Order: sequence, then C-alpha cells, then structure tokens
Amino acid sequence: MTRTPTHTALGTVEPEYDLWEPLDPDVSGVFRDIPAADRAFRDRARAFVQDEVRPIIGDAWERADYPLHLIRRLGELDLLRDGVQVPGFEEQSLLAASLVAMELSRGDGSVGTIVGVQGGLALRSIAMCGSDAQRDRWLEPLARGTEYGAFALTEPTHGSDSVSLETRARTDGDELIVDGHKKWIGNGTLGGVTVTWARGDDGQVHGVLVPQGTAGYRAEVIAGKGSLRAIWQAHITYDGVRLPASAKMPGANSFADTGKVLRATRLGVGWAALGHATAAYETAVHYAGQRIQFGRPLAASPVVQTRLSEMLSAVTTLQTLLVQLTRAEDAGDLTAPGASLGKFTATRTARDVVRNARDLLGGNGILLQNRVARHFADVEAIHTYEGTETVQALIIGREITGLSAFA
Repeated sequence: MTRTPTHTALGTVEPEYDLWEPLDPDVSGVFRDIPAADRAFRDRARAFVQDEVRPIIGDAWERADYPLHLIRRLGELDLLRDGVQVPGFEEQSLLAASLVAMELSRGDGSVGTIVGVQGGLALRSIAMCGSDAQRDRWLEPLARGTEYGAFALTEPTHGSDSVSLETRARTDGDELIVDGHKKWIGNGTLGGVTVTWARGDDGQVHGVLVPQGTAGYRAEVIAGKGSLRAIWQAHITYDGVRLPASAKMPGANSFADTGKVLRATRLGVGWAALGHATAAYETAVHYAGQRIQFGRPLAASPVVQTRLSEMLSAVTTLQTLLVQLTRAEDAGDLTAPGASLGKFTATRTARDVVRNARDLLGGNGILLQNRVARHFADVEAIHTYEGTETVQALIIGREITGLSAFA
C-alpha cells in the first residue's frame, strides 16, 4: 500500500528564486543625467525584456528555437536600428543605441544579437554604402522588422583573416555572378536580404545585396551551437547566383569600406558585454539574498559579499569606460584602436563577472531557469565575434608599438 505524505519535511522544498528584477547599479553616476530621449529608449528596451523576452527565452534557448516574432516587435518599438538614422524615424543617439544594446543583452544574448545583425550590420551597411534606390528599398522595412537582413563576411576558412575572403562576384555583361561560401551568418536563412562581401573583377572586396530567394543561394542553419541558441546562424552556398549590376553597393569598393561598418559596431559589442555582466551581477545579488545555507542567507557570508563587490567593481569599470568611449565616438575622436580596446576590455571583463556569478549559484547556476547559465554560454560568443580577443589585441598592440604583428 502506497501512502500519500500529508506534509513535507522542513528544508526539503526549495523556493522559487526571483532573479530578474533590475538593480540599476550605477556607483559612479554615469547614467544619472542621461538625456530624457536616451532614457526613453533604454526604458522601452527594459520593458520589452521584462514583459516579452523573459517569459519565453528560456524555452526558446533550450530548444534552439528562433522567436522570429521578436524581430517585428523590436521594429514596432523602434529598437532595431542600432543608432542608424532612417528617414521617418525618431533620431537615435549613439548613447541611446548603446543603452538598448545593453538592456537587450541583459535579457538575452540572442536578442541582443538580433539587433547587432539586422541593425548594426545589415541596415548600417546599406545606409553607409548603398545607393539611393537601395536605401529606399531596404532601410525602412529593415528598421521596422518587416524584412530580414543578414551580413555575410565570414567564410568557412576565413574568420579572423576575413580580409582574405574568397567569395567572388564577377561581372557577366550587365549582371553579377556570385560564387562561394559564407559561415556564421545570422538571419541568413530567413528569406530576407544578405549583404554579401565578395571579391570583384578588380580583386577588391565589394558589397552586394543578395535577396535570399535568388536561384543558387542555399543556406542551412548551423546546428549544435552551445551559445546564442535563440538566433539562427547559417552556412551559405552561392552557386552561380545571378544578379543585376545594380545589386552592387556603390559605396562598398574595398575591405576598408567593410571595416568602416565593423568599426561602427564594435562599441555595441562592448555594451552588449556590459549587459551580460549586469545580468550576472543582478542574478548573483538576488540569489545570495534568497538562498539559505547554514541557517542564513548566502549574502551574510563575508566571502559572498567580497565576490559581489568584485562583480560590482567590474560592472562599474565597464560602465565608465564605455560611456567615455561613446562620448569620444560622438565627438569623432574615437580611434580604431580605442574601439578595439573597448571591445577587448568589455568582453574579457564580462566573462569574469559571469563566471563568478555562475560559480556563486553553485549547482543552481547551470539551470537555464536561473538565468546566469545562458549568459555564461552567450558571453563566449560575443567574446569571439566581430574580431576575436587576439585580433583586438593586435590592433591595440600595433598602436602601442608602431609595429604590426599581423601575419
């Protein structure tokens, strides 16, 4: 005979932890006097995270499911542009775009990457390098999330050395024919437009707009990812993709033009890293206050308080660094090595904060429901993309020494 227990022994039922409440750490006061328009963008992004990302992201991340409806919602909320000015839209400052990047990545790295891909890379490429006709066709729908945008630079055998890319866009009469392969391309399978960087007849790198429904364009979702699981990256094959000559972007005629787009997004990656670090810090503080061990909250332990202090110190360091670099960029004073230093410092520091928080949660730190495990995995991706730590270090080192150590 099976007996149904009538009570549960004290201490055997674990409470539900509430780990998502924003804490707004701002010890140095760098956000205290931000303009009202910038604060409005930040608050809108935060509300979106709390109300629309939080309820679904754990399941989406675990299943590697791309919640495509969030792209349209980001567009409706005007959170998709990454600071690119689009006719008919409210002006968005660089600081506003940076705060949006921080808040979205605080919610989830995949959601932050959606904006980085669609707005930061695809939309920005067309705004900076496209023809008037291309801007008229693509800027508004990409900003509104009614069309999807991808940015195809990295190749299966060319990541950090993307300057050596081998995809070709050759001229055939009044048409272009694109052949080659690209890898790790966010949004590359969704049926939108892919900004494709390929080597032309002159040997230079050019930007070409490739509608994903074009014959010869084949894209497969890369399976088995351990991070950024709620956005799909693609392995793309271009097999005789035939396009009109007007598909070429007139302002994209060398890798230097590609570099201008990438440099404009580098600070955004730093702000995304700050979002991950902030999420980890918040999670650790909430958990330490709610988790009871040895008859008292973890937060009462001197060791835990020391670790929380270390995390807050790191978050504050990133806040002050990134705000200052953003001001320099606004003034036109930020150099390429300065942007690299921001990305280099931010992702390295965020990794330390997230690692510390994951460890503080103990076994609960590997459960997706407790938030920090996703950030632990996702921060590894942003540490690598848009220029690895080594590449950033070589850019900085060249500035320090005057000598290039690139192979």
